This record gives sequence, C-alpha cells and structure tokens, in this order.
Amino acid sequence: MRDLYISWSEYHQKIEQLAAKIYQSGWQFNQIVCIARGGLRVGDILSRIYRQPLAILAVSSYGGAGGQVRGAVKFSNYLTMTASKLGSHVLLVDDLVDSGISLQQTASWLKSHHGADIEEIRTAVLWHKACSCVTPDYCGDYLPDSPWIHQPFERYEQISPAELAANSPTHVQLSPLPPMYSNR
Repeated sequence: MRDLYISWSEYHQKIEQLAAKIYQSGWQFNQIVCIARGGLRVGDILSRIYRQPLAILAVSSYGGAGGQVRGAVKFSNYLTMTASKLGSHVLLVDDLVDSGISLQQTASWLKSHHGADIEEIRTAVLWHKACSCVTPDYCGDYLPDSPWIHQPFERYEQISPAELAANSPTHVQLSPLPPMYSNR
C-alpha cells in the first residue's frame, strides 16, 4: 500500500470539487451531518458553501499504532446540532471511505435515532478507496489502489502544546481588528 500526502491547498481544492459535483447533481438537501473527526472540516466548509445547517456526530473506528489500526465503530451518545430536529434530506459527509463500515453504520445510526425526520440520506467523501464495501453518492476522487492518505492536519497529532509553546515567539504582536469586529 502506497502513501498519499495531501497539502492544505490540495485538501481545500478537493472539498471545492466535491461541492461542485454535489451541485451539478441537482440534489437538494436541507441538512449536513459530518462524521467527526475526519469529516468535520469537510462538513464545515460544505455547510458554509451551501448555507445549510451542520450537525456533528463523533464516530471512531481507528486507533493503535499511528492511528492506523481499524477496530469496532464507536458512536457518541448524541448528534450535536442547533435545530430541534434533523432536516429531511441529509448529506452525510466524511473525509474518506476506506472499508465503508463507518459510513454504512453511521447512516444506520442516523436512521435509528432520527428516522422520523429523515426522508433521504446521501453520502459524500473526498476519497473513495477501492476496498470499500459501500459506494458514496458523491466523491472527490476514486482511489483504485487504496493508499494510506496523510492529510495536512495530521501534523497536530504529532506535536504537543509544550512543543508549540517552546517554538512560538514570547511576545506575539496581534494585528488590530478590522472596524467591523472592533468593540469601539
């Protein structure tokens, strides 16, 4: 299995490409649910582009050495959202679909916990790996060789607050806020 390294620029470009593909499909949705952690940034940006509410569900299936060992899928107790109920047409978002199990089980979790609200769920990911047991409705890239994807935010998994503090300047000069953010 090869490694695929993604820069911040490439990462944001992939999200924009995914947004365009969803738009070109003509499908109308009224809710985005992102799978945190990987889908959090993707969901946030899509929520801003489409101006649709964002709900967050924490889901975990990787751990072990380097966070590369797949285990059982674990869900948070609740879906975090500001609305009193979930939208009827849900775009379920994650960064990638590897085995497909997390995406598949998250769709089932949503139906079992919010099924009365949901008419349709469609899925969107940046990367769809060939080894997946599910095919997302929308994807940025299909990867036939299933590489391990190194995303740009992974560097924060290797650094501690103490290391950041040791490498930051002692006196940080903040720029003044633009007038629209000023308290004056």
